[in-house]
Amino acid sequence: MTHSKITLSLLSIAVIGLFSVNLSSKETKKESAAVARTRETVKMLDDVYKTAVVLITEHYVNDEDDLPAGSAAKALFAAINAKGWHKVEILDASGEPYNKDNTPKDQFDIAAVKSLKAGESFVDKVISKDGKKYLRAATPIPVVMKKCIMCHENYKNAKDGEPIGILSYTIPIK
Repeated sequence: MTHSKITLSLLSIAVIGLFSVNLSSKETKKESAAVARTRETVKMLDDVYKTAVVLITEHYVNDEDDLPAGSAAKALFAAINAKGWHKVEILDASGEPYNKDNTPKDQFDIAAVKSLKAGESFVDKVISKDGKKYLRAATPIPVVMKKCIMCHENYKNAKDGEPIGILSYTIPIK
């Protein structure tokens, strides 16, 4: 191979490499922006859901026979999931679940409980499932009202701000 052919080959490889790096960088920036948007969506939903639970508890839960706000939230979350919007679950962080179905089951949720109990306010991770990307995220649920203890006696010894549960999200990244 002549010197000029070698130079041309190396130049071609360099141009292809630069083009690949440029595409990769654009894809990474686009993906980062999508993750940031999804993260903001989780934070907004989290605020809406927690505000709704507090308002329901405050205004409609007066005795043990009333529908607990947590049960109302679970019904809402099931409807949202059934419609294909996203998945959100209320999971126990106390170690004494009110309902065994609320026990964290997968690696993300188990690790999220530990992080949130250690003081983190938001935990997330990008995952791939069935060829699509999702944001797994979790936020703490502390006891914020004395009425919470009406249904959850095991929370009466919870320290201020200590998570007794988490909201665990799985949201498509678009």
